[in-house]
Amino acid sequence: MTVDTAPKPNWFSRLAHPGQFLVWTRPLLLPLAIATALCFAVGLWFALFNSPEDYQMGDMVRVMYIHVPNAWLSQLVYGVMSAAALGTLIWRHPLADVANKAAAPLGAVFTAMALYTGSLWGRPTWGTFWEWDGRMTSTLVLLLIYLGIIALWRAFDDQLKAGRIIAVVTLVGAINIPVIKFSVDWWNTLHQPASVFTAQGPHMPASMLTALLVMTLAFTLLFALLHIIRIRTEILRRRAQSLSRQAALSGGNA
Repeated sequence: MTVDTAPKPNWFSRLAHPGQFLVWTRPLLLPLAIATALCFAVGLWFALFNSPEDYQMGDMVRVMYIHVPNAWLSQLVYGVMSAAALGTLIWRHPLADVANKAAAPLGAVFTAMALYTGSLWGRPTWGTFWEWDGRMTSTLVLLLIYLGIIALWRAFDDQLKAGRIIAVVTLVGAINIPVIKFSVDWWNTLHQPASVFTAQGPHMPASMLTALLVMTLAFTLLFALLHIIRIRTEILRRRAQSLSRQAALSGGNA
């Protein structure tokens, strides 16, 4: 009698298998979309009607409720991509490179929105749309990294080979994330230091903090929803390409 000594996949590996991912994420899409819409509705109500004007910036301070969540997500998405890159290089997980590819355009959009809204906010506050300070420059570098990764994905026909190369590029680019985070501490910058997560607690009124946190949750849920949709689309696209190749080979051998 032979004994099967092959290691059995753990629950996480089974859950994250592309086929299983398609199954268990399908019923999540509608509840996640509803939760995202509700959070945006509540967040916008707080931001527009339940938070005060700034004594210096007036109503322009409300740009913060779009700018800060997008700036937060520009870094969070890259963290997700870095985790996926480790999954590709260390565990060779079949879903890791798909997650990396699916997240890159979303990260680029959030970063571009952070730069755009920051420029709108900066004009009445600092008197200029753009200043080459540490945070703005390092965030621009992050956008260029996102665009470079997107271009690399499109440059390779072999997506498995591309996944390994892009995983290395992603991890190298992750060096920029702590630069963005600590730029206000390392260099003289127009950006103010952290005002939400500090040792002394938040440095803003409760009504503004509530609006900011709800909007941040809304944008984070939006990312989760769009990321799942993009991963599912990429899995199905790769399956369709595989079936096409198989059909072409079968036709050629007939």
